[in-house]
Amino acid sequence: MADERIQRVTMPKWGLSMKTGKIVEWFVAEGDTIAKGDDVVDIETDKIAGTLESPVGGLIRRIIAEPGADLPVGAVLAVVAPSEVADVDVDAVVEEAKAAIASGALEEDEGPQPQLVEVGGHTISYLTLGEGGEPMVLVHGFGGDKNSWLFVQQPLSEDRAVTVLDLPGHGASDKDVGDGSLDTLAGVVIGFLDALGIGRAHLVGHSLGGAVIAAAAKAAPDKVASLTLLAPAGYGEQADAEYLRGFAAATSRRELKPLLGRLFADESLVTRQLVDDLLRYKRLDGVDKALATVLDTLLTDADTQAIDTPALLEGVDVPVTVVWGESDRILPPPDGVGERVAAGHMLHMEAANDIVRHLR
Repeated sequence: MADERIQRVTMPKWGLSMKTGKIVEWFVAEGDTIAKGDDVVDIETDKIAGTLESPVGGLIRRIIAEPGADLPVGAVLAVVAPSEVADVDVDAVVEEAKAAIASGALEEDEGPQPQLVEVGGHTISYLTLGEGGEPMVLVHGFGGDKNSWLFVQQPLSEDRAVTVLDLPGHGASDKDVGDGSLDTLAGVVIGFLDALGIGRAHLVGHSLGGAVIAAAAKAAPDKVASLTLLAPAGYGEQADAEYLRGFAAATSRRELKPLLGRLFADESLVTRQLVDDLLRYKRLDGVDKALATVLDTLLTDADTQAIDTPALLEGVDVPVTVVWGESDRILPPPDGVGERVAAGHMLHMEAANDIVRHLR
């Protein structure tokens, strides 16, 4: 019988497309004592690199995965056990883990898959992980989709149902955005909650999504337990209009890649796969019209922000948290508003563990 004191740190599954991850750099070594939630290793996925928080605490007895190793989801990366556990027992777990990798036994089923639901004439794609607890719904920004939450959704779903959705015009939802107004997009979010039978939820919104959930809370405050706005649109007038208009108009890798670098403090996070995925999305029928329509909601003719999110929140009696990436070049953080993390505009990708801690 296996010693229950032996714990395993395994390759996570970040996002639906992740099958394997490459070990980039360990922040801990054999003999270190770690706590649950400590940052232990950087892992590169097909989308972007992320930092794994340890799901367990204790003494690191063995690190199995060397930097550069490309391993399947579920592979054991490190073994954690008290010093009283005999080396021979730890080594047996290590050998078992290596054998599982070599045999291909870790090839897993696809797990939960995105679903479709009709909301006010729109076909909306969504994915729910976890169950129970107070539900949480995550709303992406302009040009994004539900996959932008890949580092956030899974850890949050350990103790509650966490749902990500594609707004109209984005991801796998239909590309008709109507007039593209905040009222229209907020109405979709409210209708989405109704369609899934969610009576009340914690809403989290990034960028445009932050303004959308603020508008949703103003329209239906009884359905909102709290608001968390990540780099939200509508605070101040400044915006990188060149990025926003350039993204909407880009039709090639040459045009798109340099723009995407502005989203991150560390531009090296823009992988070829990330560019390819966005280019594939932008070439879908109806996307150019959808983005152009929503752009008119975001920007004035003078290329300033057209949304006033603080005004939307006036009189909304729910807890509101605002978090910015301190190096955000798309929507520069205004002085004296909200908290800061070390990241650019895509703070929920670049500083995902910090955002998970905020949301918890």
